[in-house]
Amino acid sequence: MAQPSSELIHELWQNLSTAVILLTEDLTIYFANNSASELLGLGSKRLLNQPFEAIFHHHMIDMKRLQRYVLEDGVDCQQHKVDVVFIDNRASTLNLFARRFMLQNRAFIQLECRRIDEELRFDQAFNQAHQYQAARNLIRGLAHEIKNPLGGIRGAAQLLQYEVQQEERDECAELIIEQADRLTELVDRLLGPNELPRKEPCNVHRMLESVIRLSELDGAAGIRLVKDYDPSIPDVIMDEAKIQQVVLNIIRNAQQALGEQGEIKVSTRIRHRIRRGKQLMKKALQIRVTDNGPGIAQEMQATLFYPMVTNKEGGSGLGLSIAQTLVEQHHGFIDCDSWPGHTEFAIYLPFEA
Repeated sequence: MAQPSSELIHELWQNLSTAVILLTEDLTIYFANNSASELLGLGSKRLLNQPFEAIFHHHMIDMKRLQRYVLEDGVDCQQHKVDVVFIDNRASTLNLFARRFMLQNRAFIQLECRRIDEELRFDQAFNQAHQYQAARNLIRGLAHEIKNPLGGIRGAAQLLQYEVQQEERDECAELIIEQADRLTELVDRLLGPNELPRKEPCNVHRMLESVIRLSELDGAAGIRLVKDYDPSIPDVIMDEAKIQQVVLNIIRNAQQALGEQGEIKVSTRIRHRIRRGKQLMKKALQIRVTDNGPGIAQEMQATLFYPMVTNKEGGSGLGLSIAQTLVEQHHGFIDCDSWPGHTEFAIYLPFEA
């Protein structure tokens, strides 16, 4: 097969939808394709041989990383959500990807730039809509939970006005105290666990065996609990009771979703370099609970860990919110993936030195 001509390769570069810029070792522009000219608002003749930073009025690009990692070490470099202001005062947000590019024994930085303003606006609108719906669900749930005890308190107080017998008065007073305690318990649950975890070395598999025994007592006979443990996992520093509560809550949710039959799989693994946002765990324990039930509705997934959000009849919607708080107290997090026939909750806990 004939090799593509240099003219063809040049045209391919020029017609890429991604803005591509080649920078020399002193960070001047050696090449810019048509998409780069459109993005920067300057023709290719004005861009060539210009210092890269001269095409911006202001920017947040980490130039030292480009030189140190890409040119010197040959390591690919990504920079996300970088704010820039071009020389014509247009503001934008970019995603950047940089790689060392060798041409005739000369090192360049191949810089790919993608504008993400529209994506960010879409995500913002999407998140606002979910937050609004979650807030409405929270208010509705709170109103429902508060209304019942308040009705009981009001009714008991009215009876108390007219009762003359001490026994009846005592019953009304007990009812008022009972309903007031219900309200206090609701507020405490909304605030989440306020006790700091009492951490000590824990055999995670012994803890999970206790959870599975409890779950088997409560679950339907047609639901099978499968274990897939990594026996090499050492003891992990944690509050055993709190993590046990988290796993038990997730398994019980799976049992309720499955109904009378299905399979729940509990597995453990060691994972390395787990990143979530700015958080990085060099070494983490992963506890994964997977079921083959109907899955979680798409519209529920974005607000799954919000308080008072539930699709279960009679549910408070506080179980997963509390579980998230308990895991965060251990500097970990919970992930969830779900589609019809598969729901997976993964708990990540860091190994502490």
